[in-house]
Amino acid sequence: MTGYEASYYVSSRNASPIRPALRGRVSADVCVVGGGYTGLSAALELAERGFRVVLLEAERVGWGASGRNGGQMLNGLNPGVASIEKMLGEAASRAIWDMTVEATDIVRRRIQRHAIECDWQPGYVHAATKPSHYAAMLEDVELMARKYGYGDLTPLDRSELAAQVVSDRFHGGVLDFGSGHLHPLNFALGLAAAAEREGVALHEASRVTEIREGARPLVVTRDGEVDCATVVLAANAYVGSLRPKLARTIMPVATFIIATEPLGDRAQRLIPGRACISDSNFVLNYFRLSADNRMLFGGGASYSGRTGPHEPLIMRAKMARTFPELRDVKVEHFWGGLVDITVNRLPDFGRLGSNIYYAQGFSGHGIALTNLAGKLLAEAISGDAGRFDVFSRIRHRPFPGGRLLRTPLLMAAMMWFRLRDILS
Repeated sequence: MTGYEASYYVSSRNASPIRPALRGRVSADVCVVGGGYTGLSAALELAERGFRVVLLEAERVGWGASGRNGGQMLNGLNPGVASIEKMLGEAASRAIWDMTVEATDIVRRRIQRHAIECDWQPGYVHAATKPSHYAAMLEDVELMARKYGYGDLTPLDRSELAAQVVSDRFHGGVLDFGSGHLHPLNFALGLAAAAEREGVALHEASRVTEIREGARPLVVTRDGEVDCATVVLAANAYVGSLRPKLARTIMPVATFIIATEPLGDRAQRLIPGRACISDSNFVLNYFRLSADNRMLFGGGASYSGRTGPHEPLIMRAKMARTFPELRDVKVEHFWGGLVDITVNRLPDFGRLGSNIYYAQGFSGHGIALTNLAGKLLAEAISGDAGRFDVFSRIRHRPFPGGRLLRTPLLMAAMMWFRLRDILS
């Protein structure tokens, strides 16, 4: 019994101990709620600064999106820089972009410093499914070099793209060696081990049922309590009833991935550069090779948050449209999980009162941004909130429709975007 939902990542995970549940009352400087990347990153950063930290995870470390995602570690945010400039102005947009580049560097440095075995592979390709998408990508490459000083983007026309991915679906793309991919669950397990070495007390099977606010908040589980000076809420899609106000500004969305049998020589023929790839549709597909040469193909999404019985067949059909020669290959793993998105697709950082901090809503860019979030949370709790507040000034609206209609409205909007992908 692993405590994890079945997936290729779980079947290929590194050895990791089962941490004991919290029993009784303990004291800490900071209590972190959530054992995904955000919570683990914050706990590690805080411990390195000398704080006494207790981390509480309801299931197992990396049980949620941190251990189930597509493994793509990307620069930037879900909206492009032009959208962010329009929302926040050029100075704030540049500051945020620079921090997202720092975010990917944080991940790489942690892998190296803590010797985390997670199959790190540099390289990401954004592949254009329409000629108009490729034209827009070329404009972005020029903008990023000229205005943001980012020169790691290499445009690839259709023939050049074949050195990275062999598929008739694409009309060109952009290669970014500042991004890359990894085994997400093993990265989470590596962060947990690093945090423990720094003195963090990690407790699994310790679902938080209540957070009592005050000068010293009290964080309550079924069998224990943490008396602390500061709380970090890092529950993301699972924040739920702990703080309903935060839950209203995010939408948990189910996304799905399949993993084939090992492909042998075919793997290198299909993705010669071994970069991770996503297409340019609004409702996108993403895929990459695992270290043992499986095709990991994801992208289906359920905005109801549920897994339908036909999802494995749908994902197989999507893969076959991109790689026809995989039409009859054996699919050995299928899994899904929840990611949290915000209305504007920007992350939501902030405070509840003076001593409860939160970070959520990473909207598909979670591997890098959660690790950045942990660093910014630690900076703010240490007394330097300047960079944290660049993000906390971003305004977030609740999803429209209230409790009953928010999901049907989002599903209708996504259907429109799917039609736009097909017709435009």
